[in-house]
Amino acid sequence: MRSAAVVGTGLIGTSIALALRGRGVTTYLIDVNPEAARTAADLGAGIAGTPRGPVDLAVIAVPPRHVAAALKEHQLQGLAHDFTDAASIKELPQREADQAGCDLTRFVGGHPMGGREQSGPLAARDDLFHGRPWVLTPSVHTRAQTVERAQRLAELCRARPVVMAHAEHDRAVALTSHVPHLVSSLLAGQLLHGDPSQLGLAGQGLQDITRLAAGSADLWTDILGSNAVAVADVLAGFAQDLHQVVDALQGLGTAHEPEQRRVHTDRLTTALVRGIQGRARIPARAPATTLSTAYAAAPRGV
Repeated sequence: MRSAAVVGTGLIGTSIALALRGRGVTTYLIDVNPEAARTAADLGAGIAGTPRGPVDLAVIAVPPRHVAAALKEHQLQGLAHDFTDAASIKELPQREADQAGCDLTRFVGGHPMGGREQSGPLAARDDLFHGRPWVLTPSVHTRAQTVERAQRLAELCRARPVVMAHAEHDRAVALTSHVPHLVSSLLAGQLLHGDPSQLGLAGQGLQDITRLAAGSADLWTDILGSNAVAVADVLAGFAQDLHQVVDALQGLGTAHEPEQRRVHTDRLTTALVRGIQGRARIPARAPATTLSTAYAAAPRGV
């Protein structure tokens, strides 16, 4: 891939552009806010503005609910031969792109699984996606060349391409990304009730678990709302577990009989052990998946 365009120069878009420029790809930067594009260009992410002719691949790096409109606009303008996106939701943008009449043969959904709690081009890093999964969600319409170019994009960013169906991806990120962010935000919100003397005792553990809560509220409202059903399903299970822990703690605070205390203690211990077991299931970073194998085996979405 010799040329690319990045539409949306926030954290993700600028990080992609920085990685591409570092690998010698001529990269153009487009944003509804020209100042953001100029800032990304000043960081060395590429050329602010539209190319004279079609580039090899355009990356639509905008929030989920704006993907279809941006894709339609830039396909009509002939920005690129092929298109992908970087949104963290895949079913909704694909459905809206279909409804908008986009050319789905030249589009493949994409989601680089990397990020930071900061936002904007100044938070971008050229190594943001190193060793991370980069999900591709080809539809039944997507041509092979489009998938191959999106795979090459991931490889240039030193990420690991993984092919998934749209719904499968959205359920996965609800569990591994979206609910963790929401839980972090809810816990951080409880700190509003703490007085300065209490907060002065905060250690690294609290910093770690609330780090995600610093993300953009507007962006995360879009993300969570766009994946609402899958997020609600995971959160319902979490709420059930939380309710059981609350009952156990309240019981320990009021029970005096040894047998009653034993029952509540066992419930609390079970919750903690499940946490240890669940965390152990998080896999180590795996070697890159070859697209030829993953693409052939993966189910196709709409």
